[in-house]
Amino acid sequence: MHFSLKDNCEDPFWRSRSPNKSIKIKSALFCTSLQCGFRLCHSVDCPDRVVESGQKVFIVTHLTMDRNRKWVPGFGAVLLIFLSHTTSALEVPLDRKYLPQPPTITLQSPKDYIFDPRENIVIHCEAKGKPHPSFSWTRNGTHFDVEKDSKVLMKPGSGTLVIDISGEKAEAYEGTYQCTAHNEHGTAVSNSIFIRQSRSPLWSKERNEAIVVQMGVSLVLQCRPPAGLPPPVIFWMDNSELPLDKRVSQALNGDLYFSNVLPEDTRNDYICYARFPHTQTIQQKQPISVTTVAALYNVTDFYSDGERRPGFMTPLGITSTKMVLRGETLELECIADGLPTPEISWQKDGGELPSSRMSFYNFKKTLKVSDVNEADAGDYRCTATNKLGTAQHIIKVSVKAAPFWVSAPRNLILAPNETGILTCRVNGEPKPKISWFVNGVPIENAPEDHSRKVDGDTVILSYVQTGSSAVYQCNASNEFGYLLANAFVNVLAEAPRVLTPPNRVYQVIANNPALLHCASFGSPIPTITWFKDSQTSVKNGDPYVIHENGTLEIHVAQPLHSGKYTCIASNNLGIKENHVYLEVKEPTRILKQPEYKDVHRGMSAVFECKVKHDPSLIPTVIWLKDNGELPDDERFDVDVDSLTIRDVTDEDEGTYTCIQNTTLDQDSASAMLTVVEPTPTPRLFIFFVVLVFAGNPDPPTDLELTDQTERSVQLTWTPGDEHNSPTQKFLIQYEDLLHQPGVWVNLTDAPGTSTTVQLKLSPYVYYSFRVLALNGVGYSQPSQPSSQYRTNPSAPDENPSDVQGVGTKPGNLVISWTPLTGFLANGPGLEYKVQWRQKDVDEDWSSETVANVSQFVVSGTPTYVPYEIKVQALNDYGSGPEPEVVIGYSGEDFPGPPSFLNVVNPGLDSLTLEWGPPMNNNGRLTGYTLKYQPGRLTSCLLCSTQYYVAFVQMENHVVHSFQFPHIPCILSIVLLFSFFLCLQCLNNHCILIHLKFSFLCLQPILFSVLHSMTKINSIILTAWIEIWTDSHGNCLSPSFPSPFCACVCLAVPSRQVDIATQGWFIGLMCAIALLILVLLIVCFIKRNKGGKYPVKEKEDAHQDPEIQPMKEDDGTFGEYSDTEDHKPLKGSRTPSNGTVRRDESDDSLVDYGEGGDGQFNEDGSFIGQYSGKKEKDTHEGNESSEAPSPVNAMNSFV
Repeated sequence: MHFSLKDNCEDPFWRSRSPNKSIKIKSALFCTSLQCGFRLCHSVDCPDRVVESGQKVFIVTHLTMDRNRKWVPGFGAVLLIFLSHTTSALEVPLDRKYLPQPPTITLQSPKDYIFDPRENIVIHCEAKGKPHPSFSWTRNGTHFDVEKDSKVLMKPGSGTLVIDISGEKAEAYEGTYQCTAHNEHGTAVSNSIFIRQSRSPLWSKERNEAIVVQMGVSLVLQCRPPAGLPPPVIFWMDNSELPLDKRVSQALNGDLYFSNVLPEDTRNDYICYARFPHTQTIQQKQPISVTTVAALYNVTDFYSDGERRPGFMTPLGITSTKMVLRGETLELECIADGLPTPEISWQKDGGELPSSRMSFYNFKKTLKVSDVNEADAGDYRCTATNKLGTAQHIIKVSVKAAPFWVSAPRNLILAPNETGILTCRVNGEPKPKISWFVNGVPIENAPEDHSRKVDGDTVILSYVQTGSSAVYQCNASNEFGYLLANAFVNVLAEAPRVLTPPNRVYQVIANNPALLHCASFGSPIPTITWFKDSQTSVKNGDPYVIHENGTLEIHVAQPLHSGKYTCIASNNLGIKENHVYLEVKEPTRILKQPEYKDVHRGMSAVFECKVKHDPSLIPTVIWLKDNGELPDDERFDVDVDSLTIRDVTDEDEGTYTCIQNTTLDQDSASAMLTVVEPTPTPRLFIFFVVLVFAGNPDPPTDLELTDQTERSVQLTWTPGDEHNSPTQKFLIQYEDLLHQPGVWVNLTDAPGTSTTVQLKLSPYVYYSFRVLALNGVGYSQPSQPSSQYRTNPSAPDENPSDVQGVGTKPGNLVISWTPLTGFLANGPGLEYKVQWRQKDVDEDWSSETVANVSQFVVSGTPTYVPYEIKVQALNDYGSGPEPEVVIGYSGEDFPGPPSFLNVVNPGLDSLTLEWGPPMNNNGRLTGYTLKYQPGRLTSCLLCSTQYYVAFVQMENHVVHSFQFPHIPCILSIVLLFSFFLCLQCLNNHCILIHLKFSFLCLQPILFSVLHSMTKINSIILTAWIEIWTDSHGNCLSPSFPSPFCACVCLAVPSRQVDIATQGWFIGLMCAIALLILVLLIVCFIKRNKGGKYPVKEKEDAHQDPEIQPMKEDDGTFGEYSDTEDHKPLKGSRTPSNGTVRRDESDDSLVDYGEGGDGQFNEDGSFIGQYSGKKEKDTHEGNESSEAPSPVNAMNSFV
């Protein structure tokens, strides 16, 4: 932390020089930040007069503060670590309380002092310190005993010397002087002051020969003035001042150059004058006579032959060199001869001329560059051009530098055991040599001090102790000059003091910056804190900025900022407070401006100027005419809010300006008065029909913001021209320059007769308003935006909306919300406090604060339990209102299986399923999915298999009934149905409950009764439940058990009556059984007689793999397939080897009942397989062609 003071900031309490930079980490601080009346100095300001307690200060100017100055150490991180406490340049307030301070030089004469021998020599040396220092002098390096020289007087209380040289030889007092200021805490020294007498010697007597020159050639008249101190100013004259132009010019050394001579240059009194500024004397050279003559040829030949290319008169040659010191002015000169007179131009090789610091003189023959720096070195090319050609000359410029400050050492005030550093950083060309002194003695010759370490341009002072105060001098020098700086180290232990006078009142106009000062002193450095109205702590942040020197700045002051402010300065030795007051005033605005007037001569003109101002400020009105005072004429009558001009004359025509002034601000408006001829009395009445056209209104003007509060402001405007259509309403829009710059939002409407509206505002918005007028034609263009109005930040007024809690997977709870917009944030640092706890459980709220997100995930929650959720908005200025509680649920898991699944009310073609809800829902049940499919349909004789699948989507029912598909039975057929009950969960996973049961299908096949038999459908045999999921609860495709056949002949009732109890059915079954028995006997007898049995032969030839015993595991029977060379069953697939593969026989029953010769009879019996025509095979010989016996058909059951 550091700051600088302007050299002219001085008062009876304190004063400081203004070195460029200082370094400190922690030490005493004297905050020089007092108000300077109507001007500001220091990095903010500092006083040049004492402001009494309670005095009002009008803040009418504002300088930008340096808020970012930081110390960057120049010799490594080791020093930074070592210097745990360093300090800044400080001043001790020199008031009535005794605070010791080493001497400080406050005023001294310049290093090079040229005196006028006609006046006394005054060598200044002023210093301050506690106790007041004593003074002594050296001359030419030795002690100068002032008391022994009666001509020398030292002013009392000062080191300033006054040397009376009247009647004495002034040369005796020439030399190098140096002043020393000393007290018990150290010694300060001044610069070495070189004293010389000014001189204005006479021209040496010389006789100038007359000059005769031919016309058209070049000429140089030399001046050669005597060497004066300081150098004289040169100019040429004849009997009057000699006019100069691009042909005739004066060089920097004073010589007079003619690029080409003309006849009018003939004179006999060219005189060079030298003016010596210190003595105010002018010396002149003897006159020079110049005569121009023509050549021996005629004039025409002369001018044609006399023309020549340009050439340089100065400097000579192709190149030259020039050296200039940094910070001085570079002067380059090129003067050329030639006929016609050449034009001169300049350029810099490899770069651009510095246009901001460059200027041309002497008709571009001289180039000057001010404030030279290293970048100005290089080659400068001057070019002389006329119609015959060009000439060029290069001047090589080098820049050297006397020592100049990079960082001068600054005063340190340290508390005991603190550490500080002094830096003396300089630059120059060549590089300066740095020497350190202590109390005017070379540091290597000074008494040894173990707390002091010198490291090049830095002195490190470690753990200083009381009594080690001293003044250090840094001297940096090279061949072009030197720099000397004093910096004291003052070891003090001092409680804080506030130097700003108490009860000061600051007044400022609204929407302007306000600066409240708290100048303080203490060792160690006091910490500054601010409070408003003795309660609210003022934090460093918008709209407040607390500067390093303790000054409190309000960027845009508003009426709500008015009040009492308290600054507190504290360190480990004490605390001190001070009160100041801020009054924010309404701006002065002219509401009714004067309007342009066309007034007949002799009539009266009235200009209105109504003003609105802060009630506590009394305005004064001033009227001007054409920016000058009003004529002193009684016809001009100035009232509070108007100007009346009676009996107008032509001289009254002009522009009249009204200025309304207060002590803090002003406003002005102007209007023009035009005087016209009176209208003559009309003799003839002519009636005109006037067509009135309406147009869009003009935009409103003069927008003004008044009556500012925390949440409202009054907007006032002046309506524009309505253009023949009355204004219906005004639309007020605003722009939020902080959150949505460039976007204008409709705020409110105002009636067309209104010019004022009260606007409700939100916190932490940078408002700018504009107004649009609406008439019957349409809207006007928007008005110019109003001045910016910033509302203060505050806690949020509302919390985020759409708060929800939903689990996305087991064990989590995702809390989401709609974030607040920047407009609703009400302040910086918007965050959200998320709170949750399990409902109906005695536990505290858990919370987490997040920012820049719209959701928060809570992990490790139980499965699907209710939670109470709250989301509250907060910012740097507080929390929003107490949020409402929202109920959410944690993540769901897979539901448990239904508690039971039963089949009830089975029928011939329908049944009813009934199940119970799961024991553990683990979420919200959205429904049940019932899946069922027929199993494999197997016939013990001729059945193939057909696979059915059906899905039924159901809601939360536990009972469902459905019809079976119509499946015909062939002989004895077992139909296996499988039902799958799937609970559909929210995560689209399900659990299957597998219910299987089968129906026995019995189909008689007697040919004689096929047409009269009725299809028989279902008898329930078995049922069981299985769960079909993997280890993660995902559904698996069910696999079905192997089919089985039940070769049992049962009596099955018909749909209408119980057929098993009917006598005819019992008789029929007995007849069928008897017939089968007879057939079996016949077949047996025939076989025993050796009859040819194709099936048996083939069976003997190769064993049919299809003939298998009944499987024990699934209860099914082995099947026998008739593989004679007869035509295979309709729909079966017969491979080339004559066998029927088991895996290819699973055909649909439809294949047995449709198409070809094999058809079902009317009663559904399968006839075609037994009565269809059999194809003959050429290679089968005398095989039997008769239809197979029913006994053979029954072999499948044996």
